[in-house]
Amino acid sequence: MSKYDHIIERVFIKNYVDGNIKVPFDRDELAQACDDLGISRIKNLGDIPYSYRFRRELPESIKMTCESGYEWIIVGTGISTYEFRLASPGKIAPTTNRQKIKIPDATPEIVRRYAPGTDEQALLTKVRYNRLIDIFTGLTCYSIQNHLRTTIKNIGQIEIDEVYLGVNKRGSHFVIPCQAKSPGDRFGIVQVMQDVEFCKHRYPNAICKPIALQFLSEHEVAILALEVEESDDIFHLSVVDERHYRLVGRNDITDEEIRLMSQSEE
Repeated sequence: MSKYDHIIERVFIKNYVDGNIKVPFDRDELAQACDDLGISRIKNLGDIPYSYRFRRELPESIKMTCESGYEWIIVGTGISTYEFRLASPGKIAPTTNRQKIKIPDATPEIVRRYAPGTDEQALLTKVRYNRLIDIFTGLTCYSIQNHLRTTIKNIGQIEIDEVYLGVNKRGSHFVIPCQAKSPGDRFGIVQVMQDVEFCKHRYPNAICKPIALQFLSEHEVAILALEVEESDDIFHLSVVDERHYRLVGRNDITDEEIRLMSQSEE
């Protein structure tokens, strides 16, 4: 196990009681765990819970305390304070059997030349140029900020990959926080929860619609509308809608395909 694994395991075991669904801890306990384990102090202690919230898997010794179908997640509860919480599930991935909807690729040629690949920045760029958020939601949407970092009371520091504002035909306003993932990654419930809380604070009068984006290949994008519900202090992550899009050249959509798509709208 890594240093981080040993430290987070020590903190969990010290605080966990069989049957708990909430296990609080703070940054000082991370420092104490370093001392107890004889590990030199990690300079950025906050990176330990951050890593398990968004990048790393928790150690097996922690996972084993969950019943089947549940996962431990780490949520921020304030400045330098955290909780292990149960979720079902904690992370989710796009399905593999969705129809690929063809969309004419509007990405400028110069962008495709100098920004190829399937990293998160390339994904956000292609989604923006091809107005995939508009197409998926049925709203007229405008990107207002990307790679947003801020702090929210009772949660702590957060980061959102991109934020859109949208309006529908009735004039209702929407705020759409997006998380972007590279191929093979999973979407985390913690990200969705903090995105929703940010929108409640910053845009209290707009309807929040969290969106997840992922490259399936360089020209294929999965988009998921996600929702988090809380029941008996356990968080539940669900997919409200999911579509897969394939960006193609103008000659790659036949007249017959256009006719079939038009008939499906009748």
